[in-house]
Amino acid sequence: MAKFLRVPPPDEPDEDPLAGIANLFDVSVVFIVGLMISLFSVYRMRDLVDPTSEVTMVKTNAQGESEVIVKKGTQIDAYRVTSQQAAGDGQRLGTAYRLANGQIIYVPDSPGATAPPPPPQ
Repeated sequence: MAKFLRVPPPDEPDEDPLAGIANLFDVSVVFIVGLMISLFSVYRMRDLVDPTSEVTMVKTNAQGESEVIVKKGTQIDAYRVTSQQAAGDGQRLGTAYRLANGQIIYVPDSPGATAPPPPPQ
């Protein structure tokens, strides 16, 4: 009779099918942090996270609208560039030139130089 008696094998504990998801989350966080560090070093943008640095950037979108972003310490200000002309009392500080390669050079006026008269309006 013992010959026909079958004893089922012991049940193996069921594995949680979602146990690997937690590991994927950890791997993705490490990947994102590594990607951020590499991008900051490739584009030399360490000044953006330095609380004592001053950075000025010009951003232009696909429509040609420009925005100037100024970071002084921990304060960040953004200014939109418009086509409106400003008027008022002021002092000429110098001249800016755009070179053929797109680079802009600022040349300050000498301290003793007189500014030319403003153009008629």
